[in-house]
Amino acid sequence: MTLKATPLNNAHRALGARMVDFGGWDMPVNYGSQIEEHHAVRTDVGMFDVAHMCVVDIKGAGVRGFLRRLLANNVDKLQVSGKALYSCMLNPEGGVIDDLIVYFISEDWFRLVVNAGTAAKDVAWMNAQNDAWGTGLAITQRRDGADAMALIAVQGPNARAKVWEVIPQAKDATAEMKPFNVALVPGTAFGEAMIARTGYTGEDGFEIGVAATQAESLWNALVAAGVKPAGLGARDTLRLEAGMNLYGQDMDESVNPLDAGLAWTIDLVSERDFIGKAALQAKGQNAQFVGLILREKGGVLRAHQKVVAASGETGEITSGTFSPTMQQAIALARVPASVQVGDTVHVEIRDKKLAATVVKLPFVRNGKILAA
Repeated sequence: MTLKATPLNNAHRALGARMVDFGGWDMPVNYGSQIEEHHAVRTDVGMFDVAHMCVVDIKGAGVRGFLRRLLANNVDKLQVSGKALYSCMLNPEGGVIDDLIVYFISEDWFRLVVNAGTAAKDVAWMNAQNDAWGTGLAITQRRDGADAMALIAVQGPNARAKVWEVIPQAKDATAEMKPFNVALVPGTAFGEAMIARTGYTGEDGFEIGVAATQAESLWNALVAAGVKPAGLGARDTLRLEAGMNLYGQDMDESVNPLDAGLAWTIDLVSERDFIGKAALQAKGQNAQFVGLILREKGGVLRAHQKVVAASGETGEITSGTFSPTMQQAIALARVPASVQVGDTVHVEIRDKKLAATVVKLPFVRNGKILAA
């Protein structure tokens, strides 16, 4: 099978990146040291190729009403142009088709960014609802074709200063921008740039969208400004320290999002109906989504390991790693509803049961360790 490549593939190879098959995409896992890349984002600035993810533009009269029904979070929270919202898109059974960010550009234009591996499925689902509801919207994926866009995430305490150095026009538009907002900045050296104060690392920074034809020039300019390229390895340890779900690992179409720590993204309070609402109301929440810190030596926390509570009830680790920031083995886990923060549970690792402490997420945010 031929792997798909982002517009930055040549740039990665020129930097000596170790490339891997990531869901059918040829992507960099690191550029030499995953640990150095991780620490660069926590203490200075790093950047990631996220052009395998997919921008989807939805345009037309009635787009807000369409998204009210399509998404579990309530787009009526977006009343000022440039505001952004994190949401799940559910199936009728309440399972997670995808998690995504939606940006409010104007009343007849909302922009979504969806996950790489689910993009085709997501767009097909949106088109099916568009047809079923007769809303007549234009739904356009921007990952392929003449109007393709590419995304680069610049993250870390010095991320904004570095982006302003490379894209000076961005400073006026974003200097006062709060998290989860976006600006469209015309007239840059890389054409119009979408600059969103969002990210997947628990650090400040921007996710920047430009025309795919301009992506390599922007990437090289950021490298020249001292931004350290980082690969999938650091991206995973950073997001796990930040307590952020990974689609296909921490949740998917078989998982009740209320059991995956995503209740805050689901509006069950307003009268608004949406796909999956009735199923979630019927199911309710049946498990807790928590952090674990391993307290005994002798193993590494990994997905699918069994977690045994003091009551004898069991749960499961969904994501695990060794935290470079904390220097401890950590994990995200779905555990019985009776388990509380501060409890000791035991994780089955091969033929051992090792003690772990249940902690509130996130582990790390803005460079600070919050769970110990």
